[in-house]
Amino acid sequence: MRTQLVPAALIALLVVLHAQLWFGRGSVPNVAKLQDQLQAQKLSNQQAALFNERLSAEINDLQEGLEMVEERARAELGMVKANEIYVQIAK
Repeated sequence: MRTQLVPAALIALLVVLHAQLWFGRGSVPNVAKLQDQLQAQKLSNQQAALFNERLSAEINDLQEGLEMVEERARAELGMVKANEIYVQIAK
Protein backbone atom coordinates (compact mmCIF):
# COMPACT_ATOMS: atom_id res chain seq x y z
CA MET A 1 0.00 0.00 0.00
CA ARG A 2 2.78 2.41 0.88
CA THR A 3 4.59 1.68 -2.37
CA GLN A 4 1.61 2.90 -4.38
CA LEU A 5 1.10 6.04 -2.27
CA VAL A 6 4.39 7.75 -3.20
CA PRO A 7 4.01 7.44 -7.00
CA ALA A 8 0.35 8.52 -6.77
CA ALA A 9 1.34 11.61 -4.76
CA LEU A 10 4.09 12.46 -7.26
CA ILE A 11 1.72 12.04 -10.20
CA ALA A 12 -0.87 14.26 -8.47
CA LEU A 13 1.81 16.90 -7.85
CA LEU A 14 2.87 16.68 -11.50
CA VAL A 15 -0.74 17.14 -12.65
CA VAL A 16 -1.16 20.20 -10.40
CA LEU A 17 2.06 21.76 -11.68
CA HIS A 18 1.16 21.00 -15.28
CA ALA A 19 -2.32 22.54 -14.83
CA GLN A 20 -0.71 25.64 -13.34
CA LEU A 21 1.52 25.90 -16.42
CA TRP A 22 -1.42 25.86 -18.84
CA PHE A 23 -4.26 27.50 -16.92
CA GLY A 24 -2.86 29.48 -13.98
CA ARG A 25 -1.28 32.88 -13.61
CA GLY A 26 1.79 33.06 -15.82
CA SER A 27 0.46 30.36 -18.11
CA VAL A 28 1.65 29.93 -21.66
CA PRO A 29 -1.42 31.59 -23.29
CA ASN A 30 -1.32 34.42 -20.76
CA VAL A 31 2.37 35.09 -21.47
CA ALA A 32 1.72 35.10 -25.22
CA LYS A 33 -1.09 37.65 -24.76
CA LEU A 34 1.15 39.85 -22.60
CA GLN A 35 3.92 39.69 -25.20
CA ASP A 36 1.48 40.90 -27.87
CA GLN A 37 0.43 43.77 -25.61
CA LEU A 38 4.09 44.61 -25.02
CA GLN A 39 4.79 44.80 -28.75
CA ALA A 40 1.79 47.09 -29.27
CA GLN A 41 2.95 49.34 -26.42
CA LYS A 42 6.49 49.50 -27.84
CA LEU A 43 5.09 50.60 -31.21
CA SER A 44 2.97 53.25 -29.51
CA ASN A 45 6.01 54.46 -27.56
CA GLN A 46 8.06 54.74 -30.75
CA GLN A 47 5.36 56.85 -32.40
CA ALA A 48 5.11 59.09 -29.33
CA ALA A 49 8.90 59.48 -29.23
CA LEU A 50 8.94 60.54 -32.89
CA PHE A 51 6.18 63.07 -32.24
CA ASN A 52 8.10 64.41 -29.22
CA GLU A 53 11.28 64.76 -31.28
CA ARG A 54 9.41 66.77 -33.92
CA LEU A 55 7.92 69.05 -31.29
CA SER A 56 11.32 69.47 -29.65
CA ALA A 57 12.91 70.43 -32.97
CA GLU A 58 10.16 72.96 -33.64
CA ILE A 59 10.55 74.46 -30.16
CA ASN A 60 14.30 74.79 -30.67
CA ASP A 61 13.71 76.52 -34.00
CA LEU A 62 11.28 78.93 -32.38
CA GLN A 63 13.67 79.69 -29.52
CA GLU A 64 16.75 80.15 -31.70
CA GLY A 65 15.60 82.34 -34.51
CA LEU A 66 12.91 84.60 -35.80
CA GLU A 67 12.94 83.00 -39.24
CA MET A 68 10.64 80.23 -38.11
CA VAL A 69 8.29 82.71 -36.43
CA GLU A 70 8.18 84.81 -39.57
CA GLU A 71 7.56 81.76 -41.75
CA ARG A 72 4.70 80.61 -39.54
CA ALA A 73 3.16 84.08 -39.43
CA ARG A 74 3.27 84.30 -43.20
CA ALA A 75 1.79 80.83 -43.68
CA GLU A 76 -0.92 80.92 -41.02
CA LEU A 77 -1.84 84.59 -40.82
CA GLY A 78 -1.03 85.77 -44.34
CA MET A 79 1.30 88.51 -43.07
CA VAL A 80 3.08 90.63 -45.65
CA LYS A 81 6.34 92.55 -45.19
CA ALA A 82 6.60 96.27 -45.90
CA ASN A 83 7.17 97.10 -49.60
CA GLU A 84 6.01 93.63 -50.57
CA ILE A 85 3.15 92.70 -52.90
CA TYR A 86 1.01 89.73 -51.90
CA VAL A 87 -0.46 87.74 -54.75
CA GLN A 88 -2.81 84.81 -54.18
CA ILE A 89 -3.47 82.32 -56.95
CA ALA A 90 -6.61 80.25 -56.64
CA LYS A 91 -6.59 76.82 -58.25
